[in-house]
Amino acid sequence: MSVERRPNSYIGASLPRREDMRLLRGKGQFVDDLELPGMLHALILRSPHAHGRLIRLDTEPARRLPGVHSVIVAADIGPALPRIPMRQEALDELRQFEQPVLADGKVRYVGEPVAVLLADSRAVAEDAAELIGIEIEPIQPVTGMTGAGPRDVPLFAECQDNVAMTLRGFMGEADAAFASAPYVRTENFRVQRHSAFPLETRGLLAHHDRTSGHLTVYGAAKVPFAIRAVLARQLAMPVDAITMVENDVGGGFGVRGEFYPEDFLIPFAAIHSGRPVKWTEDRLEAFLATNHAREMECELSIACRRDGVLLGLRGTAKCDLGAYMRTNAITQPRNVVQVISGPYRVPHIDVRALLLMTNKTPAGTYRGPGRFEADFFRERLLDLAASDLGIDRLEMRRRNLVTSAEMPYQLPRVSPYNTGTECDSGDYPVTFERCLDAIGWADKAPLQGCLVDGRYHGLGIGCYIESGASGPRENVKLSLESDGTITLRTGSCGVGQGIETVMAQIAADALELPIERINPVLHGSTTHLEQGYGTYGSRTVVMGGSAIVDAAGKLQVAIRTAAAQSLGCRAEEIRISPDRIEGVTGTKSWSEVGAFGLSAEGSYGSEKRTYSYGAHAAHVAVDPGTGRVEVLDYVGVEDIGRAINPATLKGQTVGAIVQGLGGVLLEELHYGADGQILVGSFADYLLPTAGDFPAIKTTTLELHPSPNNPIGAKGGGEGGMIPVAGVIANAVASALSGFRAKPNELPLTPERIWRMLHPEGASPKLDP
Repeated sequence: MSVERRPNSYIGASLPRREDMRLLRGKGQFVDDLELPGMLHALILRSPHAHGRLIRLDTEPARRLPGVHSVIVAADIGPALPRIPMRQEALDELRQFEQPVLADGKVRYVGEPVAVLLADSRAVAEDAAELIGIEIEPIQPVTGMTGAGPRDVPLFAECQDNVAMTLRGFMGEADAAFASAPYVRTENFRVQRHSAFPLETRGLLAHHDRTSGHLTVYGAAKVPFAIRAVLARQLAMPVDAITMVENDVGGGFGVRGEFYPEDFLIPFAAIHSGRPVKWTEDRLEAFLATNHAREMECELSIACRRDGVLLGLRGTAKCDLGAYMRTNAITQPRNVVQVISGPYRVPHIDVRALLLMTNKTPAGTYRGPGRFEADFFRERLLDLAASDLGIDRLEMRRRNLVTSAEMPYQLPRVSPYNTGTECDSGDYPVTFERCLDAIGWADKAPLQGCLVDGRYHGLGIGCYIESGASGPRENVKLSLESDGTITLRTGSCGVGQGIETVMAQIAADALELPIERINPVLHGSTTHLEQGYGTYGSRTVVMGGSAIVDAAGKLQVAIRTAAAQSLGCRAEEIRISPDRIEGVTGTKSWSEVGAFGLSAEGSYGSEKRTYSYGAHAAHVAVDPGTGRVEVLDYVGVEDIGRAINPATLKGQTVGAIVQGLGGVLLEELHYGADGQILVGSFADYLLPTAGDFPAIKTTTLELHPSPNNPIGAKGGGEGGMIPVAGVIANAVASALSGFRAKPNELPLTPERIWRMLHPEGASPKLDP
């Protein structure tokens, strides 16, 4: 689609997504679309037990089934099974909890890989799996957090209480602050286990060329360069002998693209069999094998002055990380202890997070990891404290929100990493007031707690910060082609967030060219650059976009130099315009200069995070007869620093809010006492649908660009989700204020709400 626009004005424009025409016409290429000659289909045999010793694995009947090529067990891989290394916050003392690629004499969760079957079709592999004799000596599973301690059966011999580590976020002198505080309140909160379920499940296709020794793996996502480095070590191959190809991805949300057992097993199977091997996760496997997230219990205390000014926060969170410490398992608890204060001025903090190992699917990150949970705990506690103190909950927030004059604002340090961070810029009261105006709080306030047409109405509000720009760096390459167009290659990845559009916008502005001159952006695959860092932690625009600015400056220097040499003048005498490149002695077309084969690599590195921020508010109605919560109105206001494409940002924000509402009202990964997962399809795990939450409105502000990068951008992919739990829970508490209901445990399902209203099973009094 051609868009006429003057150069250097694409940033900030709501251009249509470039990738949509391909995807909407069914011309996307997902990994499951791929077929190679001679391809085998893989099936992962998974443990049916949550905890036990693997005694026997009889694969011979399966091997004899026609159409079965082979069955790979641990012995085929070697005496030292590779383990999945931690990608973030790795510590030596946590290595004992890393997962082997196949069960190593012991199984620790239902769904743990035990063997890999290779067959002519998935159906044959499934039939063969039924023939494998598997004997596991059961061990009592650990499925709860409240009893974690010496009485539990240890999952790992070296960790008798199943507490792998304790993280601590600290600032000031919390004990002294609490000892002298005129008001202290302690509450307990719980966030249920749930996770992301992208439209497209995980999948891989691996092909090993025995002649060249080169391995190609299709289906890379999120961090393909990091995955390649791990795989090269595990297979004892040179890094440049492996190519990771990023196909279209049907959503990431934190769970896609990390290193899983299959990321080793499928490439190994291709090498082992000498044939291409394809594996596509089915939906039941997605419930059993893809990272879970969120499950956490927290006892949190707040200390205040009588006028509501915050003095301190302290408490302990128990984080259920499942059976193994996967690649980014620490991110959630680390974020909880570091951002527990959110956008508020809290001088004294001491919050600890216990990392618990249980016989459940291992946990990882899910959009807004740790920040979603921390905001729920804190925003509920603020409302409760305001009620105790007789202070309007809006006024209590106004008295404690950090202002622009206090920037940069320091957040707690985290041990044992001894790392700190600071909010870079912003004026948090501004988004708060804008949110109140947008929801019409003053007009709706009289409805709170009132019974209208058989339902109780309530309002909730919450504030948040969103950290972005995860380091360490990102790389790009810009090339001037012989037709005068520009090719952009970036180490950032596309996971459905519109990277092909926003990166083209940044490049067009940086080069002062029409966006039509920017070719389709090449991203993610390891064929494009020597090194890239991927997409996670709301980093793509900040890190990748800033690298584009760096590369554009270098390419312009190269263009001036080459044109000057051709025209016989000095480089500083060259003027670059969208139409031509001219000097005092003559003119060159872009195509003529493009024939010189010019390119420039750019890089941007930073360990300083960006912090977007905002406020959300909701109006809900609660049916006391059924416990159903309806979201009548939901508003979000966020200062993003600088929005590259407001339309794609809005899509990200609204989508994140809907995911958050699903996590607050619908979703839960239930487990039985025997460690069996009790949900395995979307018939019993409820996801939000298009008609569930129609009344969502968002506003994007650009009042405080980040001072930490050249384009002033801040991460924006997760902010929409972070405050949702606290906002909805506060709205439900407001609606049910006459019943003194405390919605401190998620999800707020109709059954849970009904039990708040019927503690003894009796009908509630409908006129509080």
